[in-house]
Amino acid sequence: MDFVTVRELRAESGKVWEKIAAGEEIVITRNGKPFAIMAPTQPSEVEDKVRALRAASFGRLLAEQHKRSVALGLDKMTLDEINAEIAAARKEIRERKTGGSGDCGVDAGGVG
Repeated sequence: MDFVTVRELRAESGKVWEKIAAGEEIVITRNGKPFAIMAPTQPSEVEDKVRALRAASFGRLLAEQHKRSVALGLDKMTLDEINAEIAAARKEIRERKTGGSGDCGVDAGGVG
């Protein structure tokens, strides 16, 4: 994997395309920070590669949310506490939609 600045990409794009054609992955940096990734692919592989990138991003975000929930102590909530939070959030949404008139006849239900 090679790192190339945006400026280098503009000035020497031919060299970058050659590296990609040779199978190298290129990280494009902007202001010294990774900005984008360029990687070789084939038309038949595009969907799978994009799906893999999205799955990796989702996994990273999910892990971050898990760490945050543990830090906040949310991992210790009971099912009843979770259901109460869900019901309260749904009630708040209903009240916002109806201008605070309260129950609109929809059961908030629960998980479990």
